[in-house]
Amino acid sequence: MMDMQAIQTFLTTTVTELGIKILAAIAFWIVGRWLIGKVVSLMQAALNRNQVDATLTKYLGSIVAIALNIALVLGILGYFGIQTTSFAAMLAGAGVAIGAAWSGMLGNFAAGAFMLVLRPFKLGDFVQVGGVTGTVHELGLFGTTIITPDNVLCVVGNGKIFGDTIMNYSARPTRRVERTAQLAGSVDTQQAIERLRAAVAKIPNVAKDPAPEVTVLDMNLVGPVIAVRPHCHTDHYWQVYFDTNAAILQVAKEAGWPAPTPTHYVRTSNGTHETRLPAAERA
Repeated sequence: MMDMQAIQTFLTTTVTELGIKILAAIAFWIVGRWLIGKVVSLMQAALNRNQVDATLTKYLGSIVAIALNIALVLGILGYFGIQTTSFAAMLAGAGVAIGAAWSGMLGNFAAGAFMLVLRPFKLGDFVQVGGVTGTVHELGLFGTTIITPDNVLCVVGNGKIFGDTIMNYSARPTRRVERTAQLAGSVDTQQAIERLRAAVAKIPNVAKDPAPEVTVLDMNLVGPVIAVRPHCHTDHYWQVYFDTNAAILQVAKEAGWPAPTPTHYVRTSNGTHETRLPAAERA
């Protein structure tokens, strides 16, 4: 009877202690996560006040959050009496194995760290990286999030970005829009250049410095090809691009320029007369 009483007392005590520890562990986890969130928020706020780059702020916040979460887990395990030194050694061994298996992920992590040092772009920049063109939305530990012009979210591995060519369209104050105007051979080239230059200069958001470039780019069997190259800020690139197309068409219509149609000469049988025919009539 005494043995049963002792066993019952032991079980009751053990279960009670275990229940208290489990509840305490849950409380530690909830409070710890809340404190970690506060610490990360305060750190990021301090960095923002010191005008630290937003990309670096988010990156450091992620690293600190991961380190504190690992420390929290180790602390809870220590509270349960588990030898954290052995666990840390086991974790280190597992880290080596995982590192070998996930070498690509670690490469992405290292590339992200190098990008923070070299800073080839920042949040909000319009870039072309890893075969993706768009606006930088977030720089993570292993990948960079890009929003494409058609509003598609793409995540590109940092290793792929750092190992490839990085094109940052926002690094300079202006960006050049590349358009061309094919003229017929009968059009006065100098007059056309003056008309196009005046029309492009009136387009909203076109930069005055440098001034729009309008000049002869090439010549072919149809006639001269005019390069029309206004400059603008990256934010207005597509607006200026499409407005330039519209301006070229409007100038051609108002000036009454003939359509630039390919032509060829046909010699008559007596060899004394030539007829100039458009390509459409030859068909």
